[in-house]
Amino acid sequence: MKRILLVLLMLSLAIPAIADQQKPGDGVKVRPARATWNTGYFQEALVSAGLKELGYNVKKPKELQNPLFYQALALGDLDYWTNGWFPVHDGQMPKNFYEKGEKVGYVVKAGGLQGYLVSKKEVEKFNIQSIADFKRPEVKEAFDANGDGKADLTACPAGWGCEGTIAHHMDVYDLEDDINLIKASYSASMADALARYKSGQPAFFYTWAPNWTIFKFKPGEDVVWMNVPEIKPTEAQESQVDRLTMSGVTGAVSDPVKLGFVAADIQIVANKEFLAANPAAKEFFKVFTLPLADINEQNTKMQEGEKSQKDIQRHVKDWIVKHQDKWNGWLASARAAAK
Repeated sequence: MKRILLVLLMLSLAIPAIADQQKPGDGVKVRPARATWNTGYFQEALVSAGLKELGYNVKKPKELQNPLFYQALALGDLDYWTNGWFPVHDGQMPKNFYEKGEKVGYVVKAGGLQGYLVSKKEVEKFNIQSIADFKRPEVKEAFDANGDGKADLTACPAGWGCEGTIAHHMDVYDLEDDINLIKASYSASMADALARYKSGQPAFFYTWAPNWTIFKFKPGEDVVWMNVPEIKPTEAQESQVDRLTMSGVTGAVSDPVKLGFVAADIQIVANKEFLAANPAAKEFFKVFTLPLADINEQNTKMQEGEKSQKDIQRHVKDWIVKHQDKWNGWLASARAAAK
């Protein structure tokens, strides 16, 4: 009897220890934020799900403009977000930010691509290698949907950051008389471009990744990433010239490809004190990474109407089930880091 009681006592002591190992974040409140663009919601929801499995009490994320987030993180009012784009966000941080904040891991390395895409059929037919080829009469004619003598480019609406870069390109490459910029609602304009493409018409548009557009228009199959003629940076791009040309881009017209837009690493940014106090969370941030194609696929579901928080949580659960071994490995690494 004494031996049985001793075994039971040992088990009762071991169970809490095992539970602690499984839930290293038990009792810790976490204050995340998320960006204002919905193409970043999925990553935030996945990371929150991981932290919750580690026992953390993850609060509803605050949706903030970039500069406000970085200021709040530096002040200690928030713990992390998954939506850092670097070096694009460097100029939006308060001075001495890295005394308080830290980049951790890579959600998608060089995943924040921007650039021009052109339908592959026309690229091959007209040997289009850069947007300078839209000066050629036969190319302009093929891409002229409204009969104004210019190639139509689905561009950025007024006020978007990319609008200024595209205007710069039209100026420095002397394309203002050759390309017509469509600046209406981006989603509506891209839906129109997709409908025309499906009916056999050519496509020419600006986009960024992650985005639903490059799930519907698959680079390398339907469209190709296009060169600018030569690298002529805007004033804001001058310190990041090396990021305007990228190698290894799937579906690019050349390798490397001169995109003319800064390619960004998407990273988690967190408060240093939070990371020091929570090694399990830090390790999860370090190992968490997503294929760009998976983000694009989820973004497409949102664009097609599955955009409620309930929908996003379902997308998260579906992704975890599909990648259960990888997910379990991330959690195991995080738990090991907390020992």
